[in-house]
Amino acid sequence: MSHTPATRPQFSHARARRAGFAAFVGTAIEWYDFYIYATAAALVFGPLFFPEQDRLAGIALAFATYAVGFLVRPLGGIIFGHIGDKFGRRPSLVITLLIMGLSTMFVGLLPTYESIGAWAAVMLVILRALQGLAVGGEWGGAVLMAVEHAPEKHKTFYGGFPQLGNPAGALGATAIFAWLSAQGETFLIDGGWRIPFLLSVVLIAVGFWVRYRVEESPVFEKEVEGQNQSIPLSYALRNNWKPILLGIGLLPISTGGYYLATTFTTAYGTDPSVGLDATFILNAMSIASLCELITCLFIAWLGDKFGRKRIMFIGLVGSMVLIIPQFLLMTGGSEWMIFVAFAAVRVAMNFTYAPVATILSQLFRPQARYTSISLSYGVAAAVWAGLSPIAALWLFDQTGTVWSVIALFIAMGILGIICLALAPQHRDDDIFADDDDAATSAQQKESSQS
Repeated sequence: MSHTPATRPQFSHARARRAGFAAFVGTAIEWYDFYIYATAAALVFGPLFFPEQDRLAGIALAFATYAVGFLVRPLGGIIFGHIGDKFGRRPSLVITLLIMGLSTMFVGLLPTYESIGAWAAVMLVILRALQGLAVGGEWGGAVLMAVEHAPEKHKTFYGGFPQLGNPAGALGATAIFAWLSAQGETFLIDGGWRIPFLLSVVLIAVGFWVRYRVEESPVFEKEVEGQNQSIPLSYALRNNWKPILLGIGLLPISTGGYYLATTFTTAYGTDPSVGLDATFILNAMSIASLCELITCLFIAWLGDKFGRKRIMFIGLVGSMVLIIPQFLLMTGGSEWMIFVAFAAVRVAMNFTYAPVATILSQLFRPQARYTSISLSYGVAAAVWAGLSPIAALWLFDQTGTVWSVIALFIAMGILGIICLALAPQHRDDDIFADDDDAATSAQQKESSQS
């Protein structure tokens, strides 16, 4: 049955707030889980799981296991996108949260190379792959729950709620590692690194309770009426391949650039050639994450006021400019200047990150939207986020200068600008407007016949 104007679902602020809060809590937990792995890969996983390598090679291998989580994201997007498009956004999100939390907890229980040899690295890769599967299905669903509940003129603002989860998770991860690294030179590597992973079990329970209580998306409920494509992946590849490619091209800075500014920067700053203390780097990252967290919803609000694509363009340009002093100051700047540079880059990148959830969701019409957005984000993460730290490490090793990494960052930003200019935007109101028009026509026809 079609919705009439009297019964059509309402895109209300109350429902959007509940969905937005649940999206924030869930994504914060999942990104916390993801970032503690990234931080541990930069600081301790090399000697713990790959001790026979030299320092740079050990970090590279640790980053390779880190990249596995990104490379399987498209598969996670397909699996959980299918569930989300066929059975609802909510059940898919509950499952991803449980998988992410449990796999993270088991990383904290892993024996190291010293105990079981190479099997330790194998188990680490398997658990990292499970993390990647979960995140591959998590982000798209969390975004859709927030955006699809929101009124049309406020979609970018509510789309900022799941984006809050990234800096909140990063803040939690870097803050706890900063505290652990301050407990003594050997505390972290002697077992302290396990604590952030084991804490995940507490966060799972909180996230599960919050997420399970949220209503299903009104846009999904509308799609179920006429149901829709039998195989969402087939529909997405057949009808949405152009916006999927544009979505992948939109995300080099929002995904890969982010990890150049955080994960690679942590490894670079603690390299003997730079010589910064790990605790100092982690403290600077924590302050930067806090600045990102504080500014996220304001930037998303600006997206509704001035246009989300315009706000993202400002972020892309600003990030390309500000990444230069961030890297250069690490070898000669004062401590406060490094803190300011880290924070400035993260805020500039927030202009690309806060509106991108809504930009990506509105790239697609409702049919197979969960699968389509998850494919875009998952492939982008695999290419840009999964490979950029390794590419940056290779460039730095080959050239001996951080300018090669800066050039990589700028090239990624230019691609993002081109795809942003070409990206279409659809309106969710239109799918209900069609029903309203049909209902009005039917009423007029019935009146004329009577």
